[in-house]
Amino acid sequence: MPANRTFQVKALSRVEGEGALYVKLDGDRVEHVELNIYEPPRFFESFLRGREIREVPDITARICGICPVAYQMTSCYALENALGVRVTPEIHALRRLLYCGEWIESHSLHIHLLHAPDFLGFESGISMASEHGEAVERGLRLKKIGNQLLSLLGGRAIHPINVTVGGFYRAPNPRDLKGLLPDLEWGLEASVEVLRMVSQFEFPAFEMPYDHVCLRHLQEYPMNHGRVVSSSGLDIPAAEYEQHFQELHCRQSTALHSVKVPEETSYLVGPLSRINHCFEQLSPTARREAEACGISFPSNNNFHSIVARAIEVIDAFEEAIDLVRQYNGKLVESRIDWEPRAGEGFHVTEAPRGLIFHRYRIGDDGLIAEAKIVPPTSQNQGQIEDDLRAFVPTVLSCDDADATRRCEHMIRNYDPCISCATHFLKVEFDRGERP
Repeated sequence: MPANRTFQVKALSRVEGEGALYVKLDGDRVEHVELNIYEPPRFFESFLRGREIREVPDITARICGICPVAYQMTSCYALENALGVRVTPEIHALRRLLYCGEWIESHSLHIHLLHAPDFLGFESGISMASEHGEAVERGLRLKKIGNQLLSLLGGRAIHPINVTVGGFYRAPNPRDLKGLLPDLEWGLEASVEVLRMVSQFEFPAFEMPYDHVCLRHLQEYPMNHGRVVSSSGLDIPAAEYEQHFQELHCRQSTALHSVKVPEETSYLVGPLSRINHCFEQLSPTARREAEACGISFPSNNNFHSIVARAIEVIDAFEEAIDLVRQYNGKLVESRIDWEPRAGEGFHVTEAPRGLIFHRYRIGDDGLIAEAKIVPPTSQNQGQIEDDLRAFVPTVLSCDDADATRRCEHMIRNYDPCISCATHFLKVEFDRGERP
């Protein structure tokens, strides 16, 4: 092998958005690691300023086509916090059901079409279907069921329009929801099979001393509510988030990097962190199958994230079934009325990929004066680079093509949501100095 090697991926494949990978070696030493996010910034925080409060959930839903609910829910709860609005238990239940739909569709897509090909030796979900057609078809059906939940509750599967500050514009028809029960019950059985499949994959023996960060709630698996906790002992409400986490600008990325302060250290958000902290809050079937799957939790091997996602799909199906069975459509009101007023509100929820923080300040005119949105991928960027620094020395015996492929695999553990697009892979090798 040459003394100086460079692994470079100009467009990461099987991730959402436009990102690149650059790793430079000096012998066996990792000289430089860069996760380069070059997609143009979209300035959501800026053009939310001056908007009416009711516009915010519809605008924030456009941040992502895969996890729009997470952005909508976080904005709604943060604005309700500023307005002094408390939703009813019935509205809260419907919001969790909507969130279940998002977790089902997002995790099912990632597991079957984006991540499983890495473990099974295929370059894409399409090529994987040639030998594992049944698994791919199962994944597509699971995703479709999640999308159906989004359509019934949110008005449409992509960028839902039925969500509003205070609740929903319209409550779903009980008959329509209960009509989904056969699919949901099939999905619960199918998701158990998914966990049993992915838990048998061969995982690299790669562990990191992660500081796992997520929401934790004593009564329910974290989606919409809870306190922010970490492996290092943090336990805070959403209002204190910015006292412990800060965004920094790095030259190689149009997305900000989040760090824990004052140390400015990286941390991990996402399904593995949630499973590690909230195993006891899993639904009965999810917990039983997790205990039997052969992977021990808590885990510090992020290659196990595909297993954690599969466990969460089981949990989401089981909770969705319970919520649909309990729903009778007799809401006193599908949304709580409110009046605009000056104030500031905070909230944190769990997107499929991890923690989302929103803060809004409402001016005296009742319009949005300031907005701050911290998505999961910006929180994981620093940790991804830390993982690469530790992981690259384990693949130095591979040729450049195989080492690069393994690095991409490691990045896909995070299911990074750079935006809502997917690129094909282009790899260039520079065995000398970086140009």
